[in-house]
Amino acid sequence: MTWSGLFENMSPANFINFSFLPKFGTFFIQGVEYTLILSVIAVAIAVIPALLLALMRLSKNRVVKSVSGAYIALFRSTPLLVQLYIIYFGVFGLIKIPSYNIFGFIDIARFIPGVVALALNSAAYVAEIFRAGILAVDIGQTEAARSLGLNGRQAMSLVVLPQAIKNILPALANEIITMVKESSICMTLGMTELMWGAKTVAGTTYITIAPYVLAAIVYFCINFPASKAIEAIERRMRRGDKK
Repeated sequence: MTWSGLFENMSPANFINFSFLPKFGTFFIQGVEYTLILSVIAVAIAVIPALLLALMRLSKNRVVKSVSGAYIALFRSTPLLVQLYIIYFGVFGLIKIPSYNIFGFIDIARFIPGVVALALNSAAYVAEIFRAGILAVDIGQTEAARSLGLNGRQAMSLVVLPQAIKNILPALANEIITMVKESSICMTLGMTELMWGAKTVAGTTYITIAPYVLAAIVYFCINFPASKAIEAIERRMRRGDKK
């Protein structure tokens, strides 16, 4: 591409050239649906292993604590793209899930590996959220529960965890917002999420900027109101603490 062609593509008109919408608008609608389904399911699946990892991290058993720490360190210290490729081409390359579409645009053979990769990655971060929430509960609560005759498991499940949820929910909601953005990496496997739609439209129409601008606007419209809602919930929780 010549310099003149480059500057022509960077002209303001190309940023707002949404003439592709009447023909390709469904790509973005389906992309939003795919992105939200992928993100919410991934975080929901991550909650159970994350809670288990958090409890393992709090264990007094060095082996159990080390296994949990190694998992969290591994998934937090390596790129999500690498994890996605290993799980898709390595693990699910051996399992061979049959291709089947649900809702007309979600291919199970790609969707399941994507959800698993995102969930395993998210579990490492959610585990630290759970651990921080549990540690934020005053140790006196555990001691009081034990003095009433509850064992360690009962004290954790009946006394500590219900109080920890108050600390965990805002951070967990933030993780869902993060996952909405990180799910765009699944585009590399051909999953028809929002960024895949933008890339496909750009490649088909040769309108190289506006589809990505529209994708950015859609991500903003999803995440900004959600983040403000989370901030409102956090303020309400803090107001309750002051009372």
